[in-house]
Amino acid sequence: MKIDGRHFRTIWTNDAGQVEIIDQRWLPHELRIKPLPDRAAFATAIRDMWVRGAPLIGATAAWGVAVQMEHDPSDASLTETWQVLHETRPTAINLKWALDEMERLLRPLPPAERAAAARKRAAEICDEDVEANRQLGAHGLAVIREIAARKQGRVNILTHCNAGWLATVDWGTATSPIYQAAEEGIDVHVFVDETRPRNQGAQLTAWELASHGIPHALVVDNAGGHLMQHGEVDMVIVGTDRTTANGDVCNKIGTYLKALAAHDNGVPFYVALPSPTIDWTLRDGLKEIPIEERTAREVTHVQGRAPEGHITEVQISPDATGARNPAFDVTPARLVTGLITERGICAASPEGLAALFPERARG
Repeated sequence: MKIDGRHFRTIWTNDAGQVEIIDQRWLPHELRIKPLPDRAAFATAIRDMWVRGAPLIGATAAWGVAVQMEHDPSDASLTETWQVLHETRPTAINLKWALDEMERLLRPLPPAERAAAARKRAAEICDEDVEANRQLGAHGLAVIREIAARKQGRVNILTHCNAGWLATVDWGTATSPIYQAAEEGIDVHVFVDETRPRNQGAQLTAWELASHGIPHALVVDNAGGHLMQHGEVDMVIVGTDRTTANGDVCNKIGTYLKALAAHDNGVPFYVALPSPTIDWTLRDGLKEIPIEERTAREVTHVQGRAPEGHITEVQISPDATGARNPAFDVTPARLVTGLITERGICAASPEGLAALFPERARG
């Protein structure tokens, strides 16, 4: 994707071979590039949401292992790095997938060979994510194309949180079909949920869409049901941080409510995900997926740009009021119209997923 006409990924290596990221905490008001020189920096970047989004978290973790192997390629270092990075965010399965993938590759190698092998595999994981998101976007495009042909008019899409290119290495998951539809000349319009408490929709998705010239409107989180009741939403498309083998979807808090509203109003509800986001070991999302509980400050305070131009944070609640901050919720498979993957679209069910990924389902 592009920023002011220049192509960017969310994570890359510079000419000196150092890993750099877009520090997303400052968007949409400032574009800040941050180098990640060591394991501690990678752990902080993931935990404190300098990077966020399940695919990007996984890619960042893979690069964290690679950089650590350049500092210390020992068995003890590999084990400790897996543990340190795995503890940063408990919900997104791509994190564990990427760490397991790196350990599987590196553990049998002699330490002297690990740094080069780790760097190569981390780069491959990034490229694989880009291609998977491009492919799933092509499958999702078919859905948008069909709606456009049936309506003979603008296709209105509701999103929640940020499942754009900022949540991946490039293209995004939920946004990939939207970008590809726009490139094809389809008239698309996006209703962007603000997505409290961190406002990833308001700060990130809206910024992405504005940068690409895609018509959109920011709406408060509670407006989605109203828009659906009045026929203003043709489809909902969201991303996911973990999807179980039976099709339950764990995504940013508030997704479940959008799925309920979509179900009640007959609006298709799609979830876009590359296959590393599927957790084949789990069958019951409500009981088995760990839900991250983040700091209350994300609820009691909000960040924005002051009239003078600087970025600031303000408190919006009384001093004596505490807050709960579950970061994710689980949408049962029965509320999901379809899962959009790099291999196609399937029902949110064990049978649907097994049809697309028979080798994983058997395993």
